[in-house]
Amino acid sequence: MRQVTDIAQIREFLSGFPDIFLVYDRNLARLASSVEGVCLATKAIDATEADKTMDSVLEICRWLLKLGADRGATLVALGGGITTDICGFAASVYKRGIRFGFIPTTLLAQVDAALGGKNGVNLDGYKNMIGVIREPAFTLICPALLSTLPDREWRGGTAELLKSFIIDNTGGHYEEAVDALRHSRACEPRHSRACPGNLILAAAAVKERIVAADLYEQGERRKLNLGHTFAHAIERRARLAGLDISHGEAVAEGIILAARVSERLSLAPAGLEERLRRDWEAVGLPADSPFPPAVLAADMAKDKKADGEKVHFVLIRAIGDVVTVPLTVTEVLDLL
Repeated sequence: MRQVTDIAQIREFLSGFPDIFLVYDRNLARLASSVEGVCLATKAIDATEADKTMDSVLEICRWLLKLGADRGATLVALGGGITTDICGFAASVYKRGIRFGFIPTTLLAQVDAALGGKNGVNLDGYKNMIGVIREPAFTLICPALLSTLPDREWRGGTAELLKSFIIDNTGGHYEEAVDALRHSRACEPRHSRACPGNLILAAAAVKERIVAADLYEQGERRKLNLGHTFAHAIERRARLAGLDISHGEAVAEGIILAARVSERLSLAPAGLEERLRRDWEAVGLPADSPFPPAVLAADMAKDKKADGEKVHFVLIRAIGDVVTVPLTVTEVLDLL
């Protein structure tokens, strides 16, 4: 992870790499044009959950092959987490692996999705069922790129930001983040809303520390999935029902469900769920899943974190203290 302040620094950094092939979210054409001068070729993609599939990975691989990209090429992804996931996967398998780097342009990607080396795509509507773990050569964190982020994408990113500090609250960043995001939400005009760069870097550092200790998710890294077993099921049910629920919104709802299970197992003190609900309301995050737990059961059982009949649910003992507990989906439903 490397912090940069503006487009000029991004261009300067990229100029140090040969044969850059840039893939960007189609909505970022103007931003892509500002760095295309240091790139050998550029390609726009549709960055939606529906496009986060092997077809998109193969499309990029065919593009690289057509242009003669060799093992010395560098694939750079400019966009949010969907863009970085697709490109990271493509770079990991093209010619058995070429160098790649990320320029994340959403809050969610800067604090979570573009970090940690997980690069996956969806299969039949199930989240990230196919993928690899391979670290990028670089991830450039530029908070200035978030200044024009739409409100909804901004809020989705705050869910992952706060998730990081629920996992590790060293330095009291959770409370600082809630206060900063509450203030930012009240700011007008809307485009003046922002998250202090130190909080973005602190959240990213939480993930980097955990990943460094457990790259292949054998234990400690599972903590980063807080709220995600519920969230992935919510996202899939929403797509089937024709509802528009973003990943960040589903994570926010999933963390509340995790807090409820934590209280009912007596892992967390009474009042944790209510505290998080108040904080979510203050920063503009949704708290309630539109689906009852029973509707989510089948999808949770197929979660990629399942181990036999049990799923590694991440539960909360306190802000800054989480634990992984293997539970069957039936056991979780009984608690909800």
